[in-house]
Amino acid sequence: MHAPQTGPRRIRVAATSAALLLSRPMKRCSPALILLSSTLTFAQASPSSQPAILDKNVAVPMRDGVVLRADVLRPAEAGKFPVLVYRTPYGKDAEQHDYTTFRHAAERSYAVVIQDVRGRYHSDGEFRPYENEARDGYDTIEWAAAQPWSNGAVGTFGLSYPGAVQWLAAVQNPPHLKAMVPAMTFSTPQNFFYAGGTWDMSWIDWIWDNIAWNTRARKNLPGPRTKHEALAAWKDQGPKMLNTLPLAGVKPLQQVAPYYFDWLRHPPEDPWWNWSELRDKYSHTHAAVLNLSAWYDDNYGPEGATTNYAGLLKSRPADRDVGTHLLLGPWVHGVDNTEKTRSGEREFGATAAIHYDELILRWMDHYLKGVDNGVDREKPVRYFVMGRNQWRDADQWPPTARRTPLFLAPQTGSARSGQLQPAPFDNPDSFSDFVSDPTSPLVNPYESSGAHDYRKLAERADVLTFDSAALPEDTEVTGPIRASIFVSCDCLDFDLCARLLDVSPDGTAINLMSPGLDVVRASYRDLNRGRQLLSPGRIYQLNLDNLITSNVFLQGHHIRLQISATFTPNFSRNLQTGQSEATHAEMRKATIRVFHDKAHPSQIMLPVIPTDR
Repeated sequence: MHAPQTGPRRIRVAATSAALLLSRPMKRCSPALILLSSTLTFAQASPSSQPAILDKNVAVPMRDGVVLRADVLRPAEAGKFPVLVYRTPYGKDAEQHDYTTFRHAAERSYAVVIQDVRGRYHSDGEFRPYENEARDGYDTIEWAAAQPWSNGAVGTFGLSYPGAVQWLAAVQNPPHLKAMVPAMTFSTPQNFFYAGGTWDMSWIDWIWDNIAWNTRARKNLPGPRTKHEALAAWKDQGPKMLNTLPLAGVKPLQQVAPYYFDWLRHPPEDPWWNWSELRDKYSHTHAAVLNLSAWYDDNYGPEGATTNYAGLLKSRPADRDVGTHLLLGPWVHGVDNTEKTRSGEREFGATAAIHYDELILRWMDHYLKGVDNGVDREKPVRYFVMGRNQWRDADQWPPTARRTPLFLAPQTGSARSGQLQPAPFDNPDSFSDFVSDPTSPLVNPYESSGAHDYRKLAERADVLTFDSAALPEDTEVTGPIRASIFVSCDCLDFDLCARLLDVSPDGTAINLMSPGLDVVRASYRDLNRGRQLLSPGRIYQLNLDNLITSNVFLQGHHIRLQISATFTPNFSRNLQTGQSEATHAEMRKATIRVFHDKAHPSQIMLPVIPTDR
């Protein structure tokens, strides 16, 4: 969503953390530069590389007269070249130092436009995250196509914010946009700014760590004015901001980020958000799209990639080459992480890594240059199966699977956890309950995204745990997962979190996705109808439809479902009073019942892949 391309877009962290809240770029190769008058020429980085010219701070006029500035890296030889456009809020100068994609593209005879978005670094105008990127992206793409060094074929690439700007521009249908690789980005504001009706709290640390300090420097405002100063100040300011209620009372952001408070004024069902909605606009672009995300990407990532892929397929039923692929790996958010074999506490083996630059350029070679490199003949879907730790190529997403329910049942004997079983529990009026206290919420114990051991959460009184029997054989679960939970509460509203975990024989309980895919606010149980408060004591069916993974639960492992009503500081706390936490602060305890009988068969529906795969 909104972090530097290589670091986590935002790392979900405990409120006491400082360092790991950051979206800090991870350093990669920095090519040597030789200054030549108003341009820069790259020294040869390898025997096959060619010199390239870098024109600094080239003015790119927008339709409203605001001037954005870009660096243009292009081959030194005369001619017209296909153009790759990369747009970032994180500073084009730093991006060129941190990432190798630009140099590798120039070596492959592309011109590359690397632009500061509106209101950031060298570009004029006022920065309002994402809100101007559709028009500005369109104008930049068409400007690039018209330059004397351009052959008119334009592609875009980037991850997180630089991925989002691609989609926002693409659905405006710029005529010269031929190909794009939007990585680890979103499909809808309802799972980007919000998650299941809850407010995404990571916007606070993203603004503080990545945006606010530069804004203070530009506008001569008091407070931290460098990245280093911002990180140091977070140790004190961060926990205070994350714990502030109402949410609109976060004073340190008021001068530097007025847009944050504008966002809070718009609930998830508000039509105002349509400017950032993609799900009904796929027919508006004809570019070839490679969708890339990861199982441990932030909550919007795997949902965004799979939703966007499916939407493009549906919008192009008659095309011989549909021009869209899907790639899902086992990583956390960030470019550098695609080169790693470990996510959190889970190791996936040497084959888990990919070469991000080559992936992009191979896609562009085919769709911008017409190179017959086999891209159009490959299976359109490639995903990594965790647990088995292998890649799989497929003709479709999701793959064909046996929809297999596991029903919640109460604990038996001295067991601390309830059960997940193949048939509904027989006894009538069966339920498990817990007390949710938003003044003392469940805090995510881990300071980074990725796979972690959550076994200790089973010891908490405000967490319900349900385990399957030990699996008699390896069981692969790949695709969308649906949890349907029947609940009641002695309150007007609450949040339901349902985490899916892989439990080893030694008790290690590993999460299979990042927080946010696994949460729904009860009052937003039907988002199309807007907010509907609860009637205390009435039983409701809450559906969680964004759960997704590809994982083999090995023989002897257990499938675990953990249920809670809070998970901070990832997402805002439900006050459980019926009031919005954006404008109110008073909280109350509530008793929540989870029902599990034939009349109320709470369950999780798993897409189980046949064992002969």
